[in-house]
Amino acid sequence: MKSDIEIAQEAVLEPIKDVVKSMGIEEDDLELYGKYKAKLTDEYYEKIKDNKDGKLVLVTAINPTPAGEGKTTTSVGLGQALCKMGKKAIIALREPSLGPCFGIKGGAAGGGYAQVVPMEDLNLHFTGDFHAITSANNLLAAMLDNHIQQGNELGIDTRQVVWKRCLDMNDRVLRNVVVGLGNKLDGVVREDHFVITVASEIMAILCLANDMKDLKDRLSKIIVAYNYKGEPVTAGQLNATGAMAALLKDAIKPNVIQTLEHTPALVHGGPFANIAHGCNSVRATKTALKMADIVVTEAGFGADLGAEKFFDIKCRKAGLKPDAVVLVATIRALKYNGGVPKAELATENLEALKKGIVNLEKHIENLQKFGVPVVVTLNSFVTDSEAENQFVKNFCEERGCEFALSRVWEFGGDGGMELAEKVVETLETKESNFKVLYPDDMSLKDKIATIAREVYGANGATYSPQAEKALKTITDMGYGNLPICMAKTQYSLSDDQTKLGRPTDFDINVREVYISAGAGFVVAITGAIMTMPGLPKVPAANGIDVSDDGVITGLF
Repeated sequence: MKSDIEIAQEAVLEPIKDVVKSMGIEEDDLELYGKYKAKLTDEYYEKIKDNKDGKLVLVTAINPTPAGEGKTTTSVGLGQALCKMGKKAIIALREPSLGPCFGIKGGAAGGGYAQVVPMEDLNLHFTGDFHAITSANNLLAAMLDNHIQQGNELGIDTRQVVWKRCLDMNDRVLRNVVVGLGNKLDGVVREDHFVITVASEIMAILCLANDMKDLKDRLSKIIVAYNYKGEPVTAGQLNATGAMAALLKDAIKPNVIQTLEHTPALVHGGPFANIAHGCNSVRATKTALKMADIVVTEAGFGADLGAEKFFDIKCRKAGLKPDAVVLVATIRALKYNGGVPKAELATENLEALKKGIVNLEKHIENLQKFGVPVVVTLNSFVTDSEAENQFVKNFCEERGCEFALSRVWEFGGDGGMELAEKVVETLETKESNFKVLYPDDMSLKDKIATIAREVYGANGATYSPQAEKALKTITDMGYGNLPICMAKTQYSLSDDQTKLGRPTDFDINVREVYISAGAGFVVAITGAIMTMPGLPKVPAANGIDVSDDGVITGLF
């Protein structure tokens, strides 16, 4: 079988201006980035904003394992299959981060014959959105330190600077740094930190903002530090809002590319779901809903992270109402959750499958708590046995879920027809009674405990003294009505990545809490999760190269 990049490079792409004609988009509605990439203009959204919304389908997954699940692949393949059925469908995805591309996870363009292309462009610089976010983040950091250096009129306590610099790369040595070393003109010496760009509050703000006015309002509310009285200091007080907005002027516009089968795909924004809210931009999703009858979007990592934040943060803040959820699993991943080593996953093992399927069971239960109809799909592998597939099918149907096998990696849209038919049937026959998990007026601690108990299956939450103090301060500042963005390992329902399956009798340990006032949520960091990842012993970057004639190899 050819590699993903070989399949993508052999594809014959259509000019993006031709791909989007089926959606009624004219060339004047596009800002072209070459022949195959474009941004949608602000004027285009104004033209379609009164259209009736289409149906919104969220694709999520069980907890990721080394065996792979294929959530983005399924999203792309489902979109292709819906178009093959004659449906007016579009896909709305996130942009990949350079960190995983050069690290261990790889890119985020899908796989096999269910990919969005141009794959190399998307996984690398694309249209420059991440560079713009990085620049805006670091401009604010530079203006903050310059303000302190130039007299510190706002009385910023350098021991309480909370704004971090960022870089879209896995670089562990930047987690904790000292800045301002040298002579007096080189700034004030203080401890500083870096996060990966996808964890920047500006990434979250870009993805949650409705328009430029909303973007600027959110940017102005960013809390960068506290003064000597303990009062928050904001980006607005540093007069940084306008300059940051100028850097983000183009980045706020959704990008449009195509799948291997020329289905249009909006790809915009890219927060990770383990350390951020894990969804593509509100602006892209709302635009897609005006463009198509069915919109397929996805949320990062397992449903305990991406889907929960999609519902409790994105839908709550943007007024979105999902109509159905597709929950992706694989036989291999379920057996891995049942204790089978990665090297032995190709062998039929019903006992391990029965042990590991409890992970899928918990995710089904969680999604049903939000009142949205669930379709479970098995991303099929040739090593899966008929008995294993039938066991999962029966298991899902006994729990009130539709079930479909997906073979989109191997066959593209044709391999997703069974899934597409189940999704369409669900949209036509089942009503979504979507509701969020907790009310706005619940206390922050109770929100965290609710997520821990209801979604993760924990007994409750414990807090470090630092986290306890931060929760009180944030509540006293008037932010107690905001939703919670949990930062947690993606590999387990618990905050311990070694606990597979469906852990029981555990607590979630919250070690740090901080306010993202511009984004509009409170972040609770649990376990050992890091907001700046590191590279593995053998990073993917080792295998990436460019041939003498300019062809990139090794991306996956």
